Amino acid sequence: MQPVYRSQLAEHSGVMATTKKASNAKVIWLAVAGAIGGFLFGFDSSVVNGAVNPISAEFNLSQTLTGLAVASALIGCAIGAYIGGRISDRFGRIPTMIVAAILFFVSSIGAGLAPDVWVFIIWRLIAGLGIGVASVVAPAYIAEISPKFLRGRLASLQQLAITLGIFAALLSDALFAAAAGGAAENFWFGLEAWRWMFIAGVVPAAVYGIVSAFLPESPRYRVLKGQDDRARAEFSRLWPDQNVDDAVKEMKDSIEQDKESAKGSLRGNRFGLKPIVWVGIILSIFQQFVGINVIFYYSTTLWRAVGFSEKDSFTVSVITSTVNVLVTLIAIALVDKVGRRPILLVGSIGMTVSLATMAIAFSQADQVNGAPSLPGAWGPVALVAANLFVVCFGASWGPIIWVLLGEIFPNRIRARALGVAAAAQWIANFVVTVTFPPLAAWSLPLTYGLYALFALLSFVFVLAVVPETKGVSLEEAGGTKADQLRAASAKR
Repeated sequence: MQPVYRSQLAEHSGVMATTKKASNAKVIWLAVAGAIGGFLFGFDSSVVNGAVNPISAEFNLSQTLTGLAVASALIGCAIGAYIGGRISDRFGRIPTMIVAAILFFVSSIGAGLAPDVWVFIIWRLIAGLGIGVASVVAPAYIAEISPKFLRGRLASLQQLAITLGIFAALLSDALFAAAAGGAAENFWFGLEAWRWMFIAGVVPAAVYGIVSAFLPESPRYRVLKGQDDRARAEFSRLWPDQNVDDAVKEMKDSIEQDKESAKGSLRGNRFGLKPIVWVGIILSIFQQFVGINVIFYYSTTLWRAVGFSEKDSFTVSVITSTVNVLVTLIAIALVDKVGRRPILLVGSIGMTVSLATMAIAFSQADQVNGAPSLPGAWGPVALVAANLFVVCFGASWGPIIWVLLGEIFPNRIRARALGVAAAAQWIANFVVTVTFPPLAAWSLPLTYGLYALFALLSFVFVLAVVPETKGVSLEEAGGTKADQLRAASAKR
């Protein structure tokens, strides 16, 4: 009987292993589908890169109004992020995804057909709403359908999807410009190539809407609405090897904890907020004030301004976005092995050096026919420095800040503090984006020197204040570096 028993046991184990693999594959595919929202986030926020010059010429814009046209989507982003969580909690994750897809779809057409700059700005605001909503609902959906042992890796799909969206936007910009003979030249149906850059967004928007319509609703949303039986059914299909009742109970406990967090106060004695909230806000501001989105929003314009041809400028922008994708993978691989602080500190040093090098390079520009041009080796030096900057940011401050913001706040205030930090990030992004054109027109060396200064200050700030959260529980991680030292001393 023993051989038979062993045979049956082996067969049973094989069936369980096969079931687990099939379950994991299903969850992974659902997470990939949910991450399309991140792809649209990256695509729609960066597609303006190749259109800056022709838009400015088409509508005869000043430097300040050009910055506003480019940055207008960010205002919508802040609003969309604020209301996205509330919409998804009221109507569900899937309907919210579909709403985001519709916003992407109509705004792509509207921006592409805009007759003047103010209509263009309105449609970009609507696009921003879609970006903001997607930035909230996509990572929430992925986290809520993923089992614990896959959650970290699947959650990183959102950041990877954003970088892929940036790459796709810059690549499509380059293809349209090349096919038409220039971004301002007429293309299909008599519309300029830059208009088709925006209209192209209807393709990923339609894919996102159609795919979302066939996704299962988040089990957490079912529990939130008291639909426990439907939640159990979803859990059984997604995680057949997990204890369904335990999963539902854990989710209920989490929802109650979130309710308690909503009651937590952010107020403190220092400038009206708790010190750790200020740490989160300042980290978010530094992430944007180093000027990273200047690269992704204005790089084509920047390289043309210093003597590169339009074709070469588009090519450089595509290469830069490819580098951004690859280094994001590096950050994902290292964050739990090396730690948060070391990665941020090394990233700050690299950003300071590369930005300072760009400032020096642009200070050597000559004026040729009224436009700056980098002589001799300074063009390649600036190009290498810009890509080194993207490497240093993409492997550190890009993804790591989001990891850190999810860990440094105490449980009681985590949700609200994250919202404040995210809002600070959108506002800082807007400020950098809208001020770059007039600053660059005044002095490119000074502009990049200013970004280099913020990169240097970010190093000092992390070294002095930011705690290491690797290998500790969320409860132990919450608080500043000083809080952690006091807690460690108390234990001793």
